[in-house]
Amino acid sequence: MDERRRHQVSLRGASAREISRDALLEKVSHERELRNYTRRATAAALFIQRVWRRYNSTRIVAMRLKGEWEALVKDHDNVYMTRTWISNSILRPFLFFVTFLSFQCQRNEGDVDCIRNGFQILMESIASTDPNKNFCSLATGTLEERRIWTYQAKRLICFCSFILGECDSSRSQCQEIVMLASSAMRLLVILTDPKGWKGINNEDLNDANKAANDLVQFLGSSQSGFYLSIRRYICKLDASFSSPVKGVVQSDDGFLVAASAITLALRPFHITNLDRKDCHLSDSQSAAEQFFVLLLTIPWFPQRIPTVLVPALRHKSVLTPCFRSLMVLKEKMLVEIAKIDQYKTPIKVIPPVGWALANIVYLAIDGERNSVEPQRFTQGFDLMSYVHVGIILLENLLTFLEDVGSIKQDDEPCDDTAEAAAEPLGVILRQTEVTFGSAKMSFIDLFRPVCQQWHLMDLLAASKKDASRSSVSPQKTNFDHPRKLELLDIIYFYSHMLQIFSILNPMVGSLPLLNILSFTPRFLVNLWIVLEDSLSLKEHDFVIKDDRRQNKVSSIDGAFEKIQKRSFKDGSNKWVNVLHKITGKSPADVDHLDSYAQPGPSRVDEDTIDAWHIEPLRRGPQGVSKDISCLLHLFCASYSHLLLVLDDIEFYEKQIPFTLEQQRKIAAMLNTLVYNGLTNNSGQHGRAIMRTAIRCLHLLYERDCRHQFCPPALWLSPAKKNRPPVATAARAHDVLSADMRSEDASDFPSVGSVITTTPHVFPFEERVQMFRELIKMDKVSRRMAGEVSGPGPGSVEIVVRRGHIVEDGFQQLNSLGSKLKSSIHVSFVSECGLPEAGLDYGGLSKEFLTDLSKAAFSPEYGLFSQTSTSDRHLIPNTAARFLENGIQMIEFLGRVVGKALYEGILLDYSFSHIFVQKLLGRYSFVDELSTLDPELYRNLMFVKHYDGDVKELSLDFTVMEELFGKQHVIELKPGGKDVPVTNENKLQYVHAIADYKLNRQILPFSNAFYRGLTDLIFPSWLKLFNASEFNQLLSGGNHDIDIDDLRRNTRYTGGYSESSRTVKLFWEVITGFEPKERCLLLKFVTSCSRAPLLGFKYLQPTFTIHKVACDVPLWATIAGQDVDRLPSASTCYNTLKLPTYKRPSTLRAKLLYAINSNAGFELS
Repeated sequence: MDERRRHQVSLRGASAREISRDALLEKVSHERELRNYTRRATAAALFIQRVWRRYNSTRIVAMRLKGEWEALVKDHDNVYMTRTWISNSILRPFLFFVTFLSFQCQRNEGDVDCIRNGFQILMESIASTDPNKNFCSLATGTLEERRIWTYQAKRLICFCSFILGECDSSRSQCQEIVMLASSAMRLLVILTDPKGWKGINNEDLNDANKAANDLVQFLGSSQSGFYLSIRRYICKLDASFSSPVKGVVQSDDGFLVAASAITLALRPFHITNLDRKDCHLSDSQSAAEQFFVLLLTIPWFPQRIPTVLVPALRHKSVLTPCFRSLMVLKEKMLVEIAKIDQYKTPIKVIPPVGWALANIVYLAIDGERNSVEPQRFTQGFDLMSYVHVGIILLENLLTFLEDVGSIKQDDEPCDDTAEAAAEPLGVILRQTEVTFGSAKMSFIDLFRPVCQQWHLMDLLAASKKDASRSSVSPQKTNFDHPRKLELLDIIYFYSHMLQIFSILNPMVGSLPLLNILSFTPRFLVNLWIVLEDSLSLKEHDFVIKDDRRQNKVSSIDGAFEKIQKRSFKDGSNKWVNVLHKITGKSPADVDHLDSYAQPGPSRVDEDTIDAWHIEPLRRGPQGVSKDISCLLHLFCASYSHLLLVLDDIEFYEKQIPFTLEQQRKIAAMLNTLVYNGLTNNSGQHGRAIMRTAIRCLHLLYERDCRHQFCPPALWLSPAKKNRPPVATAARAHDVLSADMRSEDASDFPSVGSVITTTPHVFPFEERVQMFRELIKMDKVSRRMAGEVSGPGPGSVEIVVRRGHIVEDGFQQLNSLGSKLKSSIHVSFVSECGLPEAGLDYGGLSKEFLTDLSKAAFSPEYGLFSQTSTSDRHLIPNTAARFLENGIQMIEFLGRVVGKALYEGILLDYSFSHIFVQKLLGRYSFVDELSTLDPELYRNLMFVKHYDGDVKELSLDFTVMEELFGKQHVIELKPGGKDVPVTNENKLQYVHAIADYKLNRQILPFSNAFYRGLTDLIFPSWLKLFNASEFNQLLSGGNHDIDIDDLRRNTRYTGGYSESSRTVKLFWEVITGFEPKERCLLLKFVTSCSRAPLLGFKYLQPTFTIHKVACDVPLWATIAGQDVDRLPSASTCYNTLKLPTYKRPSTLRAKLLYAINSNAGFELS
């Protein structure tokens, strides 16, 4: 035997099987648990038996007492009923058997009759004038009688509350229960009102009042269960959304039940207000807490009860205690509200706290929703408590809705199809529209008073009144005098309400609310003043440096009126002078809107950029307080809405609502906030702020692009210190654009989201480099996929007739789509029908694209026309839809422009600002009409600002359109020819005209052009630029060229070199040219009058000077003669064929003659 087994001891004897120690312990533990379970099961069985025996014995006794009671009641007419007899012989057994018998589970006609008889005896007794027969006279008797009466009365309240909860007046088979509930409510009304006790003497009136008050306080406590029963009853009623005059149609008994229940529910409030000295604060809070938690959270609570009862609910003695209870017991009451069972209410999506908010808004208004009279807050209504309670409920509701939205997205199964995307929460919440009969009403309709201007004006007036009162006397902080209503409270209220509207009303959004926030006088100005103080912007100095001097302008200067005893400082003239230096305009030009210079990309002094960075916003929304967050959200949402309808006259000339200096501060603030919010993780906390801030920033930036009011350094400021390299930024942008829509970029903080959302923080030159880098990466990926991207076998081969270049190009290339990215091999056929000699190594394809665009974009061709402005920009011709293949031709031209952008070929054309806005996916507004039709814009502004009666102008909602010499009437809305323009709808008329001209009229053409353009250029690439930058990307840089840059990037062929005499003369001559002449020279050689945006290094093919040998006899040279031959050009290869001139005067004369002759290769 080995040593290990020798020392092993058997615990069960030598004959038993060996068992380890762990196994033995586990077995013992299992047996112990089994014995414990057996003991618990035995104890539970004994407990069940005891309960059942008790219940059975009690039931037997109750049945016996019921039989004896019924026999006693039948002969009660022959018995002299005293109050003691009623209490001991009638009420005592009655309360016993009705509590324990089967009435709660299986009601029958006998039980109902029994209970009704008991109620009838009690009411007859209470109506008796004999104190000995009046049951309620026990309340003024001896101490023992009072105690018994109070106990039995409370038991009656509980039982009657139970009957009310079981009542359902909407079911015809429950009419007996409705009648019983009516009797029960009448009994409670009499029992709690000592005025109905007929047998009470004047000496006992105080005792009777005290006893009744005790019952009313018990009624308002949670022990009675009365408010819970009212909730169960009202939730079974139908809501009425019809005219308030009709009210809720109910039977007499149903009406009495509802009226009595509401009357009893309000009695604790009236007792509290009439006798505050004898009422404890906890008692009053209990009733208010129960009323708020159980009744105000009922869906459509005011609409479910009879209309005549609603004014009683609106009284300040009811709502004010409820509001104060929530403010004192916020955490406790919100937990209780969240636990409420909605008793099969029609809507499960909206939580009880949402219905509480909607009901409070409805009850706060004095006047019905469909009333002709203007609505106002109820007289004496506590607006401070109303706003603070609204904030508490809005925050809780907003948290709930955001959690529902996030849970919905988390639970959504992953799928690559668009149908599998998470359904918006607002689509789900549209189910809150409920139909009762023929009337409809949705949850969001209950907030209609909040969307009216008087609502905001009254709140602002109350806050101003409180502010003036607090300056006179110190603010009290006790219960009767809560703290004042402040502007910040109103900001919280409307900020949260905006978010609720956006979530619950996805079709309309928060538009009704934004209308009143944007157009309420001075509200936006007051918001900005508070925001300016909060961010300490008035101590922030902004610095602008131009080429000649540096002006330091404090941000507190401005020509606007301050409130709250602010000082007046005027720095507008200084800013106007600075603005003139930036735009290059004289002061006289300010009177004309069209005089604002179109901003172009220019190099900015990096030292001026830091001045526009707002330090308090360096961390974005995460770095600001909750107060500032709400303030920012409300300001950005309201101002972005106002910017949609604010015309340039109001913005630039009248400077309403802000001066240009303030506009620059606002732009700098938003720019810093958005950039830092994107680069830092703003999280769920800052998502609403970021959405509104981005929208407001884009509107300001687009207005600045149209008519500059901000220095370029302002837009570049946030990204100065941490801009990534161009290649890195381009790759980040490409990855982000591939993974998600650009509109959602703000939800993913990264470099890519910054470029997608706010590309303007990068200098224009860097964005052009990003664009070229993105195209380069696309070409690499296509090569890796096996596509042909350069000249050679596999490229697209076409044959084009010189006289039909547009038609041939359309027929052969239009069907290629994105394959047009491949190299094009062009063979030209002369007008004589003979093939032209030569090989295409890129030059002929460039010539083809430039000649095709020159012909197709010509107004004579009919596809595009020129605007009536001095710029003569191109815009689709509305008559093009009547041409053969007109829409398809415009789509093809979109591909031509896309091909030019893809290959870096410059086209000497610029499109209208409005048309480019459509290509960039942006909506056009009324001010942009000035770039299309200045005369129409001036006429519309005349109508908008007309001081008299617009009816005198005899306008209607139609517009005249001329097609092929005939006038056609276009209605701006259905029946527009019969709708006159009035002072009330003139703003709608102005925007309807602008919408037709800017959007509806050119939408089919812009969509077609966009389809063609995006076959080659991804939409996210286009969004790197604004409208003017897009035109410069297409047609080149400024109207002059950099001679030194051109000289460094020029190639010499045919025997020329940089040291050649003629070459030196050439550079000397063009240096002395005027800018316009240099541009003509560039167009003569390259077919485009503008230089490449990134310099001549990126000109393809390279700018070339080719030697044309022209020998002049020696005697002619001695006589002063020079070469007579003119210079020529080969635009397809960007080559200047320059003869060997000997004198600069000759070279200058010949060159000027050639570039002004509108010829090139023909001069050879």
